[in-house]
Amino acid sequence: MIGLVVSRADRASEHVGEHLLDLVPWDEREDDSRDAEAGGGTYYTRPGFELRTFDALHLHLDGVASAFADPSLVCFLSRHSGETGPLLSAHFTGNFGPAEYGGGDGELARACPAAQQAVVAALADHAPDGYGVGIECTHHGPSDVGAPSMFVELGSSDAEWDDPAGARAVARAVLDLDGAAADHVDGARTRHVVGFGGGHYAPRFARVVRETDWAVGHVGADWPLEAMGPVGDNHDVLRAAFEESAADLALVDGDRPRLVDAVESLGYRVVSETYLRATDGVPRSLADRVEDGLGPVDEGVRFGAHARVGAGNRTSDASERPAVAFDVADLSREFVDAALGVDAAAARAAVADHTVAFHTEENGRRPTGRVALPTAADADGVSASFDRLVDAICNLLRTRYDEVSREDEAVVARERAFDAAAAADLGVPEGPAFGRLAGGEPVEVDGREVTPEDVHRDRTVRFSV
Repeated sequence: MIGLVVSRADRASEHVGEHLLDLVPWDEREDDSRDAEAGGGTYYTRPGFELRTFDALHLHLDGVASAFADPSLVCFLSRHSGETGPLLSAHFTGNFGPAEYGGGDGELARACPAAQQAVVAALADHAPDGYGVGIECTHHGPSDVGAPSMFVELGSSDAEWDDPAGARAVARAVLDLDGAAADHVDGARTRHVVGFGGGHYAPRFARVVRETDWAVGHVGADWPLEAMGPVGDNHDVLRAAFEESAADLALVDGDRPRLVDAVESLGYRVVSETYLRATDGVPRSLADRVEDGLGPVDEGVRFGAHARVGAGNRTSDASERPAVAFDVADLSREFVDAALGVDAAAARAAVADHTVAFHTEENGRRPTGRVALPTAADADGVSASFDRLVDAICNLLRTRYDEVSREDEAVVARERAFDAAAAADLGVPEGPAFGRLAGGEPVEVDGREVTPEDVHRDRTVRFSV
């Protein structure tokens, strides 16, 4: 059940609450065990949700989960104030440094990264024309909610707080959370990262949320980190950022070597945005095994189609997907380079389509030939996968050569090629005549005919595989 928090001190919050009650049927109930100012009195329920109203501003509502009937998630429906123009946003709460606006010093609330990812997608679906959608860093209370929680906000000025279209969009997005989990589970771990660095509106981390299946937990932007103080004196706050995000990975925006050292000294891993994008849809256990066997993502490893077998819902439990067995093999560099020379994009696609992973150069664009191939279930083992990959590259070479065949451990390509030297020896002038001969047309030189057969030679190229 998701607890929805409306504040009477926040007219945007009340506006969103009104639209929630208008959009779908609710049961009206009474709670005489709590004062009306603390969420008691009249409240509303429907399958999956409970909505209560409080007098205080959200950022002062520590322990608010206790007002609800065992919520799995709490959403604070709030205004956003800033110079951003119309904006629908979400963020987590707490303080990396001093608590100037609710919560406790250096205390962080339990985040709900998967739910935030879901609500950001829903906000984008429902946003009226002219509204942006994004996330913010962690920057105010409460820091002790009692359940995973987030703010979902309508901003950024009086005009938007009173805008029915904006309020209705937030209400619809919140209703779309029905059944949403707080965490994106991936086997025994989660697909969460903690964010450090960057600006208040965290554009880099927002890209990760919107463009990959990795969810982002607490974000300590530049200014909260400065407020926190020296990283060496605040390991407890850094550790809390991971624990309250249910994360063991971090993405750092900017050059922060001391912070990276501190994070790694606590036993967490700092990854790159390249890693998060490359492993989109790839189970973490498989990504770990591939990096152990083939090499790190940040040194050129990329994942193929067989790494994403069974990938579907971004918030689904990746542990339910079938395990992938693979073996590392090498295609000869000359064979791969020949295919890249025919059509680089098609060659990369052929490698990706037939592998679990593959090593690349040039920022992932150029396969080198070292690959992780799915292990076949039959007695042929990895050889069957190897043969299918070789055959796929042969099919690409056939668009360039007249004949391509496999012979023992090699691929033999044959073509009839225009021989410019032979044409020159026969007195054919360079220019249009060369072009006609190369295209299969005869030409006349000094009263005699020169045919394509006169100036074409058979050429055979042998590629070891």
